[in-house]
Amino acid sequence: MAVKMKSIKPVIVAAAMFLAFSTQVVQAKTFKMALGDAQGGTQYAMGEKFAELFTAKTGGKHKISMFPNGQLGSEQDTINDASMGTLDFSVLAINNITPFSPTVGVLTLPYVIQSLDEAVTLTRGDVGKELIENTIRDSGVRIVGWAYSGFRVLTNSKKPVKTVEDLQGLVIRVPKNEIMIATYQAWGVNPTPMAWSETFTGLQQGVVHGQDNPYITNAAMKFYEVQKYITNIRYIFSLEPLVVSESVFQDQKPAVQKAILEAGHEATLFAEQYLRDTEDKIKVDLAAKGMEISDPADGEKEWIEKATTAVWPKYYDSIGGKEKLDHILQLLGR
Repeated sequence: MAVKMKSIKPVIVAAAMFLAFSTQVVQAKTFKMALGDAQGGTQYAMGEKFAELFTAKTGGKHKISMFPNGQLGSEQDTINDASMGTLDFSVLAINNITPFSPTVGVLTLPYVIQSLDEAVTLTRGDVGKELIENTIRDSGVRIVGWAYSGFRVLTNSKKPVKTVEDLQGLVIRVPKNEIMIATYQAWGVNPTPMAWSETFTGLQQGVVHGQDNPYITNAAMKFYEVQKYITNIRYIFSLEPLVVSESVFQDQKPAVQKAILEAGHEATLFAEQYLRDTEDKIKVDLAAKGMEISDPADGEKEWIEKATTAVWPKYYDSIGGKEKLDHILQLLGR
């Protein structure tokens, strides 16, 4: 009997090792990440860094497959899909989250954020933590990282724009976002809501004359091929949150959840530095490609006054009350 036990023991050990290895193989997963922008933009740079970090933190066990340029649907579609658990990750413009989680709209009110440093203060402090919790509650997705893309500058194919009056007669594309639409209306223009996937063609065919997006996005989407003029307005600082489906997140083991959160934080730090390192170079490159860049007249005072006076009060209720905005402005020293 003793001889038999000796011969059986190695078999049991080998079987246990095979079972453990098989379990690891079964549990390994490639997660899908949707991105609205093309390769070359902030979204892609941040997503790529997150994928690299996440894979390293899981010992190479889990990977991220990236689908840029709206391959998996519009940015709002990806929020729906992530909410239902049919998509794992998405990187998207913050204005496409606000229809699902309205309090996030406080970060898209015109002229609230006036620098990268202010964007960092809000997203990585208590305000950002509260908005993350609200987004989980309202839309079933969790913000785990932030990309910083810079101010949404105005581009158009017709003429230099320096004053609000210069906007008149131009057809401007905007996302399907109430706050952004209301801002242009405050400037006396009825903008044209248009899907992101249709924007380049719309500009190319003259259906719309202009649009606004950060320098990095304008370059990544090759808008210099269909736009001539840039105006350095600062009405919205573009934030590109990285979100994970909350149901997918909760399905992961604690070690994987930890890897997601840590990779998101480190990718956020990377995204901040990426903007600091690249934006000025992109401005020079766009000018070299023939784009004419100008600043608004009179320090943008008329733009600011019209937008803040007309738009802010309309959205006090949706962002959680006027006191929320007042608190944010106080945090920023205003």
